Amino acid sequence: MSATTLPITTTKDPEPSGPRHWPPAIWALLVITLVARGFGFAYPFLSYHLKDLGYSTQAVGQALAVFGIGWLVGQLLTGWAADRLGRRRTLVAAMLTAAVCLPVMAQAHAFAAVCAGALIAGIVYDSPRPVVSAAIADLITDDGQRAAVNGWRHGAVNIGAAITGAAGGLLAGQLGFPALFWFNAAACAACALLARHYLDDDSPTAAVPGTSADRSPLQSAVRDTRLWLLWLASVAALTCAAGMFTALPLLMEDDGLSADAYGWTQVANAAAVVVLTPLLNPWLRRRCDGPQPTTGLLAVSSLLLGAGMGGAGLADTTAGYSIAVAAAVPGEIVFFIAANDIVTKISPPEARGLYAGIWGSTLAVAVIIAPVLAAASLTSGGDSLAALTTLAAGALGAAIGLPLIGLTRRPALGTPRIPAPAAS
Repeated sequence: MSATTLPITTTKDPEPSGPRHWPPAIWALLVITLVARGFGFAYPFLSYHLKDLGYSTQAVGQALAVFGIGWLVGQLLTGWAADRLGRRRTLVAAMLTAAVCLPVMAQAHAFAAVCAGALIAGIVYDSPRPVVSAAIADLITDDGQRAAVNGWRHGAVNIGAAITGAAGGLLAGQLGFPALFWFNAAACAACALLARHYLDDDSPTAAVPGTSADRSPLQSAVRDTRLWLLWLASVAALTCAAGMFTALPLLMEDDGLSADAYGWTQVANAAAVVVLTPLLNPWLRRRCDGPQPTTGLLAVSSLLLGAGMGGAGLADTTAGYSIAVAAAVPGEIVFFIAANDIVTKISPPEARGLYAGIWGSTLAVAVIIAPVLAAASLTSGGDSLAALTTLAAGALGAAIGLPLIGLTRRPALGTPRIPAPAAS
């Protein structure tokens, strides 16, 4: 019999009716998301730091690949730990590990030490994602309200990314690249304190015989065809979305545009997210408010992402690239809310963290695929081929999502139904 992590509950409170009535823990999770991403300088500025140390382009690429491997492993590890050790314990441990590791990596000069630091930094870089997903599913049981929370959470991620680019460039110019890792570490320590203070203790409890908790969560995940179709569709769609910060610099550099021009595209992206999130959230909340996962929205969002970022391949000015990035934002918002809705509705309660971790690994995979696909397309056929391959990736994500629509209307093979827990 396995031990699973289920939140400690008391008498059920009325479901929060809006942002003003969300529990303090929800606001803490949103702030943690914003701070962790806003001060997440480790990944976007790692290449600049290594170049400043005198490493070759090949060595920098190897270190970034090691970071990407850590990112992928970290999603699976923290998702598993969130179920086994508890949401709060996992998040606090990951953020404290980052707070200790990042300053050490900033002082490392030997390549082996740099790679070891990059691996650990990659593991903890995006570690809040699966933990926050599982915690939100625990705290907000109303589907519509959970969609609204995830909408603002996605907005926090994008605003944080804009802060990262603007503040990182300014701080690096004034204090140097190592200082960025110290700021990143301090932000992670602050996130650990927020999680420790606002999240309830959710120590693992004994599994109840006869429920899916009596089987291995890993077995449930491996046998769940819905999860793996969602994973494949998400990799395809996120390959388009990841192009905003991986492939886009390659395209703009090929057109002779400077780094400042790329910065303006990120400003356009953040502005579009801030404007469109409150407009789309009420509609998405109504669409997610029901027992059926929003698989149709997932397919549509993949097409929107492919069309929007595909338009970047046809642009050749800063304004053109900014318009293309802004045009992809509706698809990005719809995708993340729909995907989170699907993950929550198909995952057993005792495996929410693991499901969220497996799905969260799709972004790490997409970040690896997007620049490789863009570089190969530019080399073989120029901007037009880059636009076509991006559009094809979005169409592939939509096509993979079609069988998912049918599968989500019935329980996955090998995944038993979960009886409703009795109120304590």
